[in-house]
Amino acid sequence: MSHSLHDIARVLKVAIPDAATGVVAQLLTDSRRIVSPSTSLFFALPGLRRDGHQYIPDLYKKGVRAFVVNSEWTQPELPGAIFLPVKNTLEALQQVAAWHRQQFNLEVIGITGSNGKTVVKEWLYQLLHGKFSIVRSPKSYNSQVGVPLSLWGIENQHQLGIFEAGISRPGEMEHLEAMIRPGIGILTNLGEAHSEGFVNNNEKLREKARLFQHCRLVIAQSRYDEAQYLRTTFPASVLYCGTQPEDDVQVLNVQKGKDSSEITVCYRNPDLQKTVVSFSIPFADDASIENAVTCFATALQLVPDPAVLLPGLAMLEPVGMRMELKRGINNCYLINDSYSNDLSSLGIALDYLRQQAGAAKTVVILSDIQQAAQDAESLYNVVADQLLVRGITELIGVGKELSRHAACFAKIPSARFYVDTDELLAENTSHQFRDSFILLKGARSFAFERITHWLEQKVHQTVLDINLSAMVHNLHEFQRHLSPATRVMAMVKAFAYGSGGAEIASVLEYQKIDYLGVAYADEGVELRGAGITLPIMVMNPEENSFDAIAEHNLEPEIYSFNGLHAFYRFPQREGLRHYPVHIEIETGMNRLGFDPADMQELAAFLNSTDTMRVQSAFSHFAGSEDASLDEFTRLQFQRFQDATGVLEQHLGYCFIRHIANSAGVVRHPYAQLDMVRLGIGMYGVAGAANSGYDLQPVAALRSTIAQLKHVQKGESGSYNRRGVVQRDSLVATVRIGYADGYPRSLGYGNGSMLIRGQRAPVIGTVCMDMTMVDVTDIPGVEEGDTVLVFGKELTVDEVAAQAGTIPYEIMTGISQRVKRVYFEE
Repeated sequence: MSHSLHDIARVLKVAIPDAATGVVAQLLTDSRRIVSPSTSLFFALPGLRRDGHQYIPDLYKKGVRAFVVNSEWTQPELPGAIFLPVKNTLEALQQVAAWHRQQFNLEVIGITGSNGKTVVKEWLYQLLHGKFSIVRSPKSYNSQVGVPLSLWGIENQHQLGIFEAGISRPGEMEHLEAMIRPGIGILTNLGEAHSEGFVNNNEKLREKARLFQHCRLVIAQSRYDEAQYLRTTFPASVLYCGTQPEDDVQVLNVQKGKDSSEITVCYRNPDLQKTVVSFSIPFADDASIENAVTCFATALQLVPDPAVLLPGLAMLEPVGMRMELKRGINNCYLINDSYSNDLSSLGIALDYLRQQAGAAKTVVILSDIQQAAQDAESLYNVVADQLLVRGITELIGVGKELSRHAACFAKIPSARFYVDTDELLAENTSHQFRDSFILLKGARSFAFERITHWLEQKVHQTVLDINLSAMVHNLHEFQRHLSPATRVMAMVKAFAYGSGGAEIASVLEYQKIDYLGVAYADEGVELRGAGITLPIMVMNPEENSFDAIAEHNLEPEIYSFNGLHAFYRFPQREGLRHYPVHIEIETGMNRLGFDPADMQELAAFLNSTDTMRVQSAFSHFAGSEDASLDEFTRLQFQRFQDATGVLEQHLGYCFIRHIANSAGVVRHPYAQLDMVRLGIGMYGVAGAANSGYDLQPVAALRSTIAQLKHVQKGESGSYNRRGVVQRDSLVATVRIGYADGYPRSLGYGNGSMLIRGQRAPVIGTVCMDMTMVDVTDIPGVEEGDTVLVFGKELTVDEVAAQAGTIPYEIMTGISQRVKRVYFEE
């Protein structure tokens, strides 16, 4: 679907040249997500740290010619570019999306709440996509920017739209409602999530309910406090689900099995006769049962015959809220997004593939897109276009429809097709895949998990989950407290605190931070090999690494005259001029660094040669997280200011100054200067220093139970019989030990793990590969159960305290044999 630039200009009431002939097929708000430059309209949105206007010249070079800009912005001379000046670019984006939505007469469902929005949306899609052509919010695109981008996906063939609406403060829902204009509204569980921007839950409810002001029907659960508010505000148009006789869809009975539930409900059919029906869902948790009943009640409004819906309810699939990145065989990486398969989610997954792959080879393994009411040939032509514009080098198609339409992919450099997953696995060997980033995107029925198991690196069942979305959230949380001019250096030394250097650096580069910091040159070389182009500071440059530093455009730290003289000879010998170096100044850490008294001598030497130029000068706080050391921290800061003042005066030019680490950003905002160095705080390890910051844990270490044993009172477990039980006990052996990075100091009951939501204390000595825990008081434990070693519910801070150490040591001590799985939510 596309509109002419003149259509858009009329909507925005902006005059453009009559000769402007462009069409708009893509609304672009992120300069990194260009698909079709010639048909993109870029909205230059202001951001917390960066302004979209600064990316216009780069977008112009990439072929974008149409831009919505702030009317006060000075337009550069860009031949052929069309500028649409408006008062507020975000409001303009929403205005264009609302106008686009108004062009279509389709049924629209709007979903809001705090918990369950995405699950309800995806399950409604699963139930109804065979009956209607559906457009829906991709992933969780429910914000002031996400909703207009979602609505832009509406096309002529669509009969039903399902859109999420999320808000974080008063006044936002009015904008979303004006765009979505739902006929049916759903309120999911309100809960305590996303409450920061509201005075209380009552205000949050009032604001969220604004989505329903033009709905003919609102669907909600009756058991929550918000039900009474809805009864008062929408007295004639609310359908309630619950367990009470007066509920419109009454749950009469729920029979839970291990992994499924049988639900019996009573409702009024279109003839107003009470109807009782039972259906199964493949879930046994309360939240899934509630969400399934909500979906059933909603689907009945569109498909009144329950018999049509029951098979779909029994086949509901878990909603994939995350895209996983994991190491594969033969130096490959696997991106697993085989939880959904439609055009909108395909575009997001392809963008993520391009972001992670850099210059590496890309492979897409794609199944049939099971999308109703759309001509298959036009559908796969669009898919082929999406692959081509992103430079995908190889396609492996799985499914009869893809095989039938192989001609649509003739322009892909390498494309081959198989009727099903069995044929793919039978006719290929895993050795055919090497040095590639592989995206797996398939409908559930194609069982792509078999391909994942076939290609993934074979390691044991202890896994470190890395939530990249949480890391980006933490980065933004720190940036929210920084001056707009303050730059960010992200520390990715020590394998990014155990989280994986190249993988983390790729995300940080995508987020446009300013610098990376590593400990040794080989860490920087690895990042360059992964395609990272950000400036990289090497904090411990050794003389034998100077060649590698120069070859890979790394920037060394210089902390002594010996090091200065050693590096000075290298660029002189290689004929290099103005090579960037970083000067460390000793202010009280007494580890490395020039004495402040040496600044004049240092400047004199640097001025005597043109081989080096100071890129930055920095120092380290010794105890920025410790309130008892605040006076010393201020003294360090003053020493640094004095020293850099002398250095700058004698050099005759400016350089970047930085001294604040994660804790320094929080507790000593005066020390932000030109740049800050974010380390473990970016990984969500809060500690006392970061109180008041909304940080999310990035890493979660998980394992599984290998075996359960009944141990009688007086018997022991593990080496040296140090784990004697004081009662008849059930002991679980967990697949993790000190070789994986689980400290031996956590033995003898010092540490604990989380199993089925309850603490299980460690028994006896931690072994090299196994650890035993007491699960006597935890009901229902089974072999194979997942064990949380640390994560959100059992923080790494707490585990470090149990081990008598600090979170840094726990994080960096996780063995390389532990599989890292990266995902975005």
